[in-house]
Amino acid sequence: MAKNSSTFTCSACGAVHKKWSGRCDACGEWNTIIEEKPLSQGPSGKSLGNARGRALPLLDLATEEAPPPRTQSGMGELDRVLGGGLVPASAILVGGDPGIGKSTLLLQAAASFARAGLKAVYISGEEASAQVRMRAQRLGLSDAPVRLGTETNLRDILTTLEAEKPDVAIIDSIQTMWADTVDSAPGSVSQVRAAAHELTTFAKRKGIAVILVGHVTKEGQIAGPRVVEHMVDTVLYFEGERGHQFRILRAVKNRFGPADEIGVFEMTGGGLSEVANPSALFLSEREQPTPGSAVFAGIEGTRPVLCEFQALVAPSPHSQPRRTVVGWDGGRLAMILAVLESRCGIAFTGLDVYLNVAGGMKITEPAADLAVAAALLSAREDAALPSDCVVFGEISLSGSLRPVGQTENRLKEAGKLGFTKAIAPARSKTGDGGEVSVRQMADLTAFVGEIFGAG
Repeated sequence: MAKNSSTFTCSACGAVHKKWSGRCDACGEWNTIIEEKPLSQGPSGKSLGNARGRALPLLDLATEEAPPPRTQSGMGELDRVLGGGLVPASAILVGGDPGIGKSTLLLQAAASFARAGLKAVYISGEEASAQVRMRAQRLGLSDAPVRLGTETNLRDILTTLEAEKPDVAIIDSIQTMWADTVDSAPGSVSQVRAAAHELTTFAKRKGIAVILVGHVTKEGQIAGPRVVEHMVDTVLYFEGERGHQFRILRAVKNRFGPADEIGVFEMTGGGLSEVANPSALFLSEREQPTPGSAVFAGIEGTRPVLCEFQALVAPSPHSQPRRTVVGWDGGRLAMILAVLESRCGIAFTGLDVYLNVAGGMKITEPAADLAVAAALLSAREDAALPSDCVVFGEISLSGSLRPVGQTENRLKEAGKLGFTKAIAPARSKTGDGGEVSVRQMADLTAFVGEIFGAG
């Protein structure tokens, strides 16, 4: 007897099990595990290995064809994140926290594409048509030539798109869509996977750009199977802190442009407005030099962005000092504290350490190590850094400073905003430097000795 190689998948969380059970060990749900047979286990006449299919048309790689034209939406920040505009026949997935402004952004994008000459269709599975029109009136988009539909049945949606033949279709959201060929509830792993596959295939076959809205889990990942992110061409995350007025659209994956590109928007009463100079926004509250503050010249995608690291070091009343980080990696902070103690003899034992990126910006670049170290030392020694100085550089475990990429662009952006000094690792390619004078440091010990007079 042939061995059964079927797998059992939880329809709620997507966890794979070797055998069926009543309760999923991963998510704790009951009666959600279903059996999935591989295609090769079908009848012999229908098996992929035995069936005779049609030959595929193969194209020569050297064939010269014009690249598909991109369409500019008129929203510069959105076009930047997309890699220069909307590519026909592309599938885009946009995720974000509830209430962050995903529907507002895409309704404005639909209106911009429609005014740019594209035929746009907006399908909402979460709101009634009157609710969408009410939002459009509030945003001043009532006169935009956008076709609106409210439906969750995937078969009806595909039939409508087949008849309308739009240039761009927005599906809000993928978790509310359901295919009648799948035996599970809307929002389950099977339904999300099937709906995403059908819409992506439809986009490639008909040359229609499809934008899907995805909900996120409490961990910040897009809900549903991770395979959905592999299906689409572009994955965008809409981020922001509710206490701040601006939002960041970040490209995590993009087959048609640079990943990690960001677009910055400001949430206003009339919707989302573009922020042309994010550095000025993130540094707008800087006035007098303050201990514990350091300006970091970073790179987000292709754009240089300046932001402020704020640190507070205080005696801890607890036996285990606190390490609180907002906007940066907590593990990276622990590493820098260990390097400062081991290589420079500066201990933070018995001290609470708080680190924050001003404005709610999230930084993942290793080049921020030196700026974090400067902010921590400034707070510990109660000595303010010069207000016209930017800091950047990567710290190794040996205490040496490593050069980082795009140093010239960082210095140019700092010069535009009135900064005249910069602290960077030795051997950095600074070019002419412009109006910014660069002090190059070989290691962290030299940095501590020259800037704070200790080491």
